[in-house]
Amino acid sequence: MDKVPMTADGLKSLHAELDRLKNRERPAISKALEAAREHGDIAENAEYHAAKERQSFVEGRLAELEDVISRADVIDVSKLSGSTVKFGATVMLADGDTDDEVTYMIVGSHEANASNGRLSITSPLARALIGKTAGDVVEVSTPSGGKSYEIIEVTFVAVSGE
Repeated sequence: MDKVPMTADGLKSLHAELDRLKNRERPAISKALEAAREHGDIAENAEYHAAKERQSFVEGRLAELEDVISRADVIDVSKLSGSTVKFGATVMLADGDTDDEVTYMIVGSHEANASNGRLSITSPLARALIGKTAGDVVEVSTPSGGKSYEIIEVTFVAVSGE
């Protein structure tokens, strides 16, 4: 079993989702199934089939969350330091074409959300950044062609998640 690297905020977020699914979604689905059964023949009951599909999705997600949480390797970002990009680093980048600046924290794949500044360690950009320092330029292949970014700053500061 491989460990799954993540930040403390990432683990907290997964626990919150697990709790929501177990304590709110499951009971709501049970009530929906019970109500749908009361309507009679379940063979042609759209409400029943929709509730069963939702139940299947929730149970699958619960199994996935429990697996990931059991293999979580929480990395305390506040104890990291240095000038090299690695897991937990917050990296300020300048787009080579537009000079627009963007900041990402390198996190585990289960807590990634690029629009919130949390970049998966397995993403092409993060893989290109690993091991680099401020001043380095990285090239990344994207669906629309190659992009280059200059690393402006590398810091290690715990950033509260979504």
